[in-house]
Amino acid sequence: QVQLVESGGGLVQPGGSLRLSCAASGSIFGINVMGWYRQAPGKQRELVATITSGGSTNRADSVKGRFIISRDNAKNTVYLQMNSLKPEDTAVYYCSAASATKYWGQGTQVTVSS
Repeated sequence: QVQLVESGGGLVQPGGSLRLSCAASGSIFGINVMGWYRQAPGKQRELVATITSGGSTNRADSVKGRFIISRDNAKNTVYLQMNSLKPEDTAVYYCSAASATKYWGQGTQVTVSS
């Protein structure tokens, strides 16, 4: 089993920034891809960004130029730097880690509002 613990969510004004962190523990051997997804009220969960253990990244078009995903393999931690936040970024953000199985964190709320 893999445990994922997220932190860094909160309330921020439009145009502001937040940094999410996700630390993995447990049976982490073999984890390749880590990433972030989000789910807004009434909508399906969607991909935000992913990063492989080698550093290759993938981001949703809606966050390109604003969000940066990074990873510290020594700390088994993935980060999401979110800049120029918009109200439509409001959602619960979930960390994920994948080996043969995909694991999920408990989610952290991000609210962008004035």
